[in-house]
Amino acid sequence: MEYQEYESNYTESTELKQLQATFMTKVYGWMFLALIITGLVALFTAASDAVRTIVLPNYYVLILLQLGLVIGISWGINKISSVVATLLFLIYSAFVGLTLSIIFLVFRIEIISATFFITAATFGIMSAIGYFTKKDLSSIGQLLMMGLIGIIIASVANWFLKSPGLYYIISYVGLFIFIGLVAYDTQKIKRMATLQLEGKETTQKGAIMGALSLYLDFINIFLFLLRIFGGRR
Repeated sequence: MEYQEYESNYTESTELKQLQATFMTKVYGWMFLALIITGLVALFTAASDAVRTIVLPNYYVLILLQLGLVIGISWGINKISSVVATLLFLIYSAFVGLTLSIIFLVFRIEIISATFFITAATFGIMSAIGYFTKKDLSSIGQLLMMGLIGIIIASVANWFLKSPGLYYIISYVGLFIFIGLVAYDTQKIKRMATLQLEGKETTQKGAIMGALSLYLDFINIFLFLLRIFGGRR
């Protein structure tokens, strides 16, 4: 009897680990594809006159479109198909590439390259911690989300105050918040692996939502590091 229980638990544990590994592979795959699209669009836009003729005059319009897409995906994920969700996510990554193209006008290319590799290394370490840790990060995640709300409010306030000191405080605090969110989001997404038992449609939607969360963490770490490192032209 004891052997049968052990065998059953072992089989369930092994199956769950396989589900988690498969699901996380899908999540990372879509996230990396979105990052590639963002990078290519940013490079192409910066290499042409589009960054000055299209992006700069319509910068805030592009930001609003990005926000609209994120809200649309997040709030409408249960009402749209997985194909639409995937398409919207990829379109969103292209819009981010458009707005990020301006960094090539502001920062030196060697700073951008170094910051990207530091971001990738930091993301990889924190995501691994989130994936393999046995500690429940839910309480930490709640604190990080509260801190994120505070950062958003402080950023809006500093838009009017124009305080250099507050600018760097927001940059450092925001950086640590998103570094922590990588681990928290990875653990949360890993636990979503059981959705694979509910069909391909649900699995794909879960993978896209997971990829969107990690993508946003990566982009924000990258931007906060750029703000901290400086290296402006």
